[in-house]
Amino acid sequence: MLNFFNICCFIILFATLSCTPEINHAKPSNPSKKMTEQDWKNKLTPEQYKILREKGTEYPHTGIYNLHFEKGNYHCVACDALLFKSTQKFKSSCGWPSFDDAVENAIEYKADKSHFMIRTEIICKNCGGHLGHLFDDGPTETGERFCVNSVSLIFKKE
Repeated sequence: MLNFFNICCFIILFATLSCTPEINHAKPSNPSKKMTEQDWKNKLTPEQYKILREKGTEYPHTGIYNLHFEKGNYHCVACDALLFKSTQKFKSSCGWPSFDDAVENAIEYKADKSHFMIRTEIICKNCGGHLGHLFDDGPTETGERFCVNSVSLIFKKE
């Protein structure tokens, strides 16, 4: 029978392991996009690198695309892959650009158990860059909210 000490150790170990982010970055689906982390550091700004490669998050209400509603398309800033269309964007008041859907086959989904939460991480399928998270609280017909860091996007007018 387990004593109190063993039970406490088990709980602490379980909590630590379930909240530790995975170290491996998503592997790109496109084999022609084989870049080292040094290549990414050379290509991206420090802020872009922090978000796209180290899974960081920009502060809410600070991103250039949060309240941006021009017609056009949103591409991955790292590899230029088309990710979202302006018709998929909506005002969510959450502080980050929000979309109710993504371009087909543009996004990879990965369980994220970091920061004492269970979320779905969204990753550029082409280059493996972290974009943000997917939530199931969207107000549109899809019921989804792709919460995306502006830093990971570049907008191109129609």
